[in-house]
Amino acid sequence: MLKAKKIPKKSVKTDLPSTQKMAKLKLDGKIYEFPIIVGSENEKAIDISSLRLKTGYITMDNGYANTGSCKSAITFIDGEKGILRYRGIPVEQLAENSSFVETAYLLIYGELPKKKQLEDFSKKFTVHSMIHEDMRNFFNGYPTSGHPMGILSAMVCSLSAYYPELEENEPKKNIGTIAVELISKVRTIAAFSYKKKIGEPFVYPRSDLRFIPNFLNMMFSSSNRDYVIEDDVVEALQTLFILHADHEQNCGTSTVRMVGSSMANLFASVSSGICALWGPLHGGANQKVTEMLEKIQRSGGDVKKFITKVKDRDSKTRLMGFGHRVYKNYDPRARIIKKRADVLLERLGIHDPLLEIAMKLEEIALKDDFFVERKLYPNVDFYSGIIYSAIGIPVDMAPVMFSMARMPGWIAQWMEMRDSEILRINRPRQIYIGETQRDYIPIEKRK
Repeated sequence: MLKAKKIPKKSVKTDLPSTQKMAKLKLDGKIYEFPIIVGSENEKAIDISSLRLKTGYITMDNGYANTGSCKSAITFIDGEKGILRYRGIPVEQLAENSSFVETAYLLIYGELPKKKQLEDFSKKFTVHSMIHEDMRNFFNGYPTSGHPMGILSAMVCSLSAYYPELEENEPKKNIGTIAVELISKVRTIAAFSYKKKIGEPFVYPRSDLRFIPNFLNMMFSSSNRDYVIEDDVVEALQTLFILHADHEQNCGTSTVRMVGSSMANLFASVSSGICALWGPLHGGANQKVTEMLEKIQRSGGDVKKFITKVKDRDSKTRLMGFGHRVYKNYDPRARIIKKRADVLLERLGIHDPLLEIAMKLEEIALKDDFFVERKLYPNVDFYSGIIYSAIGIPVDMAPVMFSMARMPGWIAQWMEMRDSEILRINRPRQIYIGETQRDYIPIEKRK
């Protein structure tokens, strides 16, 4: 059995030095000192863990834009420079040279696997690809109109009932198997959800196919037709999965960590992350991009007219797929996906008018001062929907694909959170702005 590897603290380089630099806060005539923390990439933070205890004050940071919730050795982002690295390795190198399964190993265990380790790891995905046969009955309870993200979240949470060993006091001893079970079974659940929606019989995973070809076969083959697995499709999907595998402390990942901080099991924690990812401002954004492009197409394809509406605040028209909470430069993932989309459509001989609209949007937006001044560059969602469409994956399955890809990152983040020396249940504070104390009034006396 593979054992989860705990990253040595010396490799993280976030331990406080003996000569600690301090930040000073002058408040109500008193001086308070708080430690300055410096990360391995020279990121700086002020540790305010003792702020309320010392001063009675808390900080106010709507949306946590300036708040660090943890120390992590998994993913590094420099939004100003457009840098993204997994365990120190640039995502560009992984997208070019690695596979999704290898990248998953890197995120979960901290190092690239050796040949034998990768072979053993890959085989486990085949062994654990089946879901319990009883779970087939769950799908019968959902209407065909049900969104696949809702089904995915519920089914992932239900997995905890079939793998109670995760409820043990030391889940780390089972995490090697549980991680593979989760990543592999989510693929099967996603394919079954799609089959349920279109009213076709389920297609079971095959032992002779690798991770992504197996998923494509479960999605698109049936009892009366075989699905031809194209290498270009596999490579495109592989690239997307690698680029989506982790992205630091975003909404979904922070949700997984927050739920996990209550000592909830991995399946429950990941299920909450899926719900967070469902939102149109998060993993559902690529679905919104595709819907935006289709809307422009239906209205005649006039991109300039659409851009004019975007710049008019009164029109409430939004340019989806541009801008990012972290990146203030071109999202490095978007560059890679754009190239992959161009290659895929050319080799498949697909003339996609949505891609032409997307390219026109990008060209105009990158030259328009309105967008340049606001640092609104294409993000990862802008082209991913086009690839999914070319492969034949429907719009509402796009966030499901995102969730499948994000599994290794969520598992790695959950493990790191559970291994932390300082594990506290997450509990943000608030500034109360409601009514002050008042008395209860009997209903007959209320005016």
